[in-house]
Amino acid sequence: MVRNYKVTVYTGERACSATLNSVHIKLVGTDGESDRTWLNSMMICGGSASTYDVCCTKSLGKLVLIELDKRHCYLTPDDAWFPDKVEVKSPEGNIYIFPIHCWICDRETHRFREGKALRIFDESHSLGEYARQQELIQRKANYGWEEESPGVPNCIEADGPCTLPYEVQFSFTKDTEFKFTAGAAILELELKGLEFCTENWKSLDEMKHVFSNKHTQLSDFMQDHWMDDGLFAYQFLNGVHPTLIQRCKTLPKNFPVTDDMVFIPGGSNLSNELKQGKIYLCDYKNLDGMPANIIQGIKQYLMAPLVLFHKRPDDKLMPIAIQLKQIPADDNPIFLPTDSTYDWLTAKIFVKSADFSEHQLNAHLLRTHLLAEVFAVSLLRKLPMVHPLYKLLIPHTRYTLHINELARKQLIGPTGLFTQFAASGGKGLTMILARSLSSITYRSLCIPDDIADRDLQDVPNFYYRDDGLKLWNVVYIFVQGVIKYYYKSDDEVQQDSELQTWIRNIFEHGFLSKKETGIPQSFATVSELIKFATMVIFTCSCQHAAVNNGQYDYGAWMPNTPITLQRPPPTKKGTTSELTMLQTLPPIDVTVQGIAAVWLLSRQSSDYVPLGHYPEDHFTEKTPRQLQKDFKDKLDDLSKQINERNKDLEIPYTYLDPKTIENSVAI
Repeated sequence: MVRNYKVTVYTGERACSATLNSVHIKLVGTDGESDRTWLNSMMICGGSASTYDVCCTKSLGKLVLIELDKRHCYLTPDDAWFPDKVEVKSPEGNIYIFPIHCWICDRETHRFREGKALRIFDESHSLGEYARQQELIQRKANYGWEEESPGVPNCIEADGPCTLPYEVQFSFTKDTEFKFTAGAAILELELKGLEFCTENWKSLDEMKHVFSNKHTQLSDFMQDHWMDDGLFAYQFLNGVHPTLIQRCKTLPKNFPVTDDMVFIPGGSNLSNELKQGKIYLCDYKNLDGMPANIIQGIKQYLMAPLVLFHKRPDDKLMPIAIQLKQIPADDNPIFLPTDSTYDWLTAKIFVKSADFSEHQLNAHLLRTHLLAEVFAVSLLRKLPMVHPLYKLLIPHTRYTLHINELARKQLIGPTGLFTQFAASGGKGLTMILARSLSSITYRSLCIPDDIADRDLQDVPNFYYRDDGLKLWNVVYIFVQGVIKYYYKSDDEVQQDSELQTWIRNIFEHGFLSKKETGIPQSFATVSELIKFATMVIFTCSCQHAAVNNGQYDYGAWMPNTPITLQRPPPTKKGTTSELTMLQTLPPIDVTVQGIAAVWLLSRQSSDYVPLGHYPEDHFTEKTPRQLQKDFKDKLDDLSKQINERNKDLEIPYTYLDPKTIENSVAI
């Protein structure tokens, strides 16, 4: 008797997702398999759902997997096809869903498992075990590791984004918009004659018209108020680098600030304020001794300053002392707000230039982009699509490998913008990255632990902390629900060999087997797995948004965030002026290249996916899908709370509003 299986093929809605090639399918079950059946490709259109009949002479039993292949005919081009999923209704009335969500662009046979998540010890059929093994063998071939530089996390083995597998490349929409944004910025600079102008700025007013129509409300505010001490301090809490400042109860021995140097309102003194926990420190020791770049034949300057802040009775944080080099000396004065206007301003400019390098290379590049890449490559190499953790984490890897390959070519490569124009570019770049990796700890990647370790639980007006802790909690509850649905006991976690191989791969290739980082080498408990998966999602979405999305807001006005400085810091007080400041700031061409870069890196594409949105249905079971919905609802509620709070703020903090956070490191 003929058994008829109804097969519905769903093709993605993205650009160029349809195919004119011949598509074939084979159904494979516990009791047999169908013939390889041709599907009419003329019905396979972008965003379509096309239904076909696959006839068999007997029941196939429980469906385990499907096989898909695509062959071009003599008169049709060999194109790529992006199926979202295949749904099969058996003669018995059972519905099987096979998630795909990837490009098929070759003539090979591709196997896809039924959508129910399975751990390796759940496999009960030899066909499933075989398909699992073959998938990982192919993925290891497609996603190899490469050592880019000693002491730096390993990266994907590739020669530019175009050599990456199709499934991890930008969409046509994303690629087109990215290139247009970059091209439009450079064209505007060329038309204004700024791109190749190596002269120094003659005045601050000249800088106000670099881009005529690229303004944000905050970038304009920064332009008008960047000299204010309060705004200077505010940025270390709520700007793009809120992860360095810490409470200071004992001054570092190399920062000899005394009571008689600083003015404390209300009749107190520095010693008392230290004891009461009202003093805070930013220490750029990570940059100490790093060689500064040579740009256009001119030696640049990169300092490793120490900055002291005081929380006043009105809860406002203010800078009270700056030392620009780590070793105290007569030619390394401690600058104070009571110094001359340009002495104090010049000191703050050197701090913000150092902050640019520490932020870009450590907080941004290393701790979000490079770690997200490690998480992505390990996931693709070690966990098959049917694994529950793959389904949980794969949405948070979207476009990461592509954007990082672009960065290696266009930003931090030998001819990249950062290499050519940043003080920390060139030889210092990889040295800073290696030193930064050696300072990473697992606790510093988990915001509740990081805030506690920096002793910042009660600092007022710290919106990065407030929103970040709430986001961590929402992500944690979601992850906990999903993982506890699949792992009922610690024994099951320990028994999952794929899971253990995955975390070991991250430890070895991401953290170079450094035990002192505290990164787990294996998972012994469900709670350990929950915390680590929460950290991965938070890093790839929330943390990246916090250190990325405000780059143009705070960097469009160059004196607030100089990419480099071309004169040494003053060695004595009373030697600065507006002229020396302008001569210290980067020249015109370096300035505009830096601003163009932060403009590009702050632009979201029209196809970005906000945190908590899952347009691709990797999970098919009811419980995890409901958990995804609950996750999105909680994020929507948090977004409303943040927007309500922001109404009363002079500078709204928006970077951790869930609606502005992308699911992955994609820009």
